[in-house]
Amino acid sequence: MLISNQMIAMRDGIRLATDIYLPDDMTEDNSWPVVLERTPYDKTAHSRSEINADGTKIGREQMAQAFNKAGFVMVFQDCRGRYRSEGNFVKYLNEAEDGIDTLNWLAEQSWCNGNIGTMGLSYAAHTQLALACLNPPQLKTMILDSGGFANAYQCGIRQGGAFELKQATWAFKQAKNSPKAKTVPHILAALNDQDIHTWFTKMPWLKGHNPLSSLPEYEAYLLKQWQHGVFDEFWQKIGIYAEGYYDNIPDIPILHMSSWYDAYVSSTLQNFSELTQRKTAPQHLIMGPWLHGDRNITHSGEVQFGQSAQFDGNLGLDWLSYRLAWFAKHLQNKNTSCDTPKVSIFVMGGGQGNKTEQNQLNHGGYWCHDTQFPFTNSQKLTFYCTKEYQLSLQKPSEDDCIFFESDPNHPIPTIGGAITSGKPVYVGGAFDQRERPDFFGTDGSNQPLTARHDIVSFQTPPLTEDLVVAGDIEVHVWLTCDAPDCDITVKLVDVYPACDDYPHGFSMNLTDGIMRARYRHSWSKPTMMTGEKVKLTVKPFATANVFKKGHCIRLDIAGSNFPHFDCNPNSGEPEGQARHKQIAKNTLHLGGEFATKLCLTVSAMLPPQ
Repeated sequence: MLISNQMIAMRDGIRLATDIYLPDDMTEDNSWPVVLERTPYDKTAHSRSEINADGTKIGREQMAQAFNKAGFVMVFQDCRGRYRSEGNFVKYLNEAEDGIDTLNWLAEQSWCNGNIGTMGLSYAAHTQLALACLNPPQLKTMILDSGGFANAYQCGIRQGGAFELKQATWAFKQAKNSPKAKTVPHILAALNDQDIHTWFTKMPWLKGHNPLSSLPEYEAYLLKQWQHGVFDEFWQKIGIYAEGYYDNIPDIPILHMSSWYDAYVSSTLQNFSELTQRKTAPQHLIMGPWLHGDRNITHSGEVQFGQSAQFDGNLGLDWLSYRLAWFAKHLQNKNTSCDTPKVSIFVMGGGQGNKTEQNQLNHGGYWCHDTQFPFTNSQKLTFYCTKEYQLSLQKPSEDDCIFFESDPNHPIPTIGGAITSGKPVYVGGAFDQRERPDFFGTDGSNQPLTARHDIVSFQTPPLTEDLVVAGDIEVHVWLTCDAPDCDITVKLVDVYPACDDYPHGFSMNLTDGIMRARYRHSWSKPTMMTGEKVKLTVKPFATANVFKKGHCIRLDIAGSNFPHFDCNPNSGEPEGQARHKQIAKNTLHLGGEFATKLCLTVSAMLPPQ
């Protein structure tokens, strides 16, 4: 039975539209556990990630029927200010209170037995962790799929001090679905009249002069996030900062899931690690090779990982049955088939390196199961950057230098990566690192990206044996710069040798990161540069990849990665408000006590023979 658009009142009187699916066997004495999903993407719409490996799409009603049949009440709710719900939408910041008010209402219903679980992808994972930070006693388990902010300042909104411009593309796209845009014709017309690609060439955006100006509530929250670069109480709110509330989160079983080309890698791994250490209830981790939520798509960008990359048939029969088993165990105390390994990690690589019929690189990969990540018996391996542009296990004894510039008016274009919500301007995934004509900001020449003089690239000789890199990565960069501020970006690349299918080889991006120099000493007290040598520690997202024998490990260092991140004007101006951009002339130091180096986590988890 469906109760459609039940309007549940929040503490401030705003009512949220809620669809409640009840099992058919309704009697006065019957009550069931409840599974809740809160979403800003329309509670009645098909979730783009609910697709089985055979291509079958699972709608909300079909999902609810499966949960009802298994003895659960299924609840979907529109977030505040979205679709049928009342109020104004402020991204992320109302979800804790609204979530716990909803849980309290559900627990009071005669058909709820007091045990509530939550699930959902992306924003619907953020909503879960937000309410969990208020320690609701009714919450018994969560499935956090590709979301749940550990610290949005470091993953999801900002990263390394820079602003993630997926927030801009997301706001522009979702503004068109807002209640005001749907009910006020001139607002929707104004939004539809904007060319988002052109606006990305006119950054930073200022109040009243941006594609969101016709919808002030969306404009306001976006510009606040963009311009607030200092880490302070603004970033320490419930909903975007679980790091400050881990001890408040109930001691309950949680499934943490993400993927190597998702925007929430570090957040997922931090949540899993911290809650494993602090709680007694089981914490499980799944990391696939996918883009955001694409758990049954076997390729990412132009790289193919093989049928073993799918969730369905490898980690469970399918994602729906896996969740049903999870909730049966943790809400109904049933023995089910979801007794999966504590940690399941997809290690990319090991394939033949040929071109598939779909014109994709056959990179391959395999699942590894363990009790922790990084894997048991992992070790650290350090490579040093040399003046010969090599990565060496030997530290150069003398401080040699390499010079490069960073021009904010001609930034390095983003070619894939751990990105979501960048469309229609840019996309995530694994790609040959070239100036492809179909990517924003390139020159369209298809030349190697490293042909640019504002990228410094270091590479190992061809490996003599397979090497598995799986875990945390750090790059320590020693730098002198003539500008008050600058960014340093890094990228880890798996370099394929030339072959018949790829006569120039294939340079596959694995992970990247950024560090804004003004935050080198403190996230809360920025310090401009005055020409001295500085050390910048850049932390790309973790990854898991086997570099095959004959491949090379490459590290690219530059001053921008746009439009993944906002471009530093190098002038020291307030963030998101620059009008006096300048070229930064950088000196990269390479040896002695000023050695620039790449620190990897390596493992013995080699491909099965």
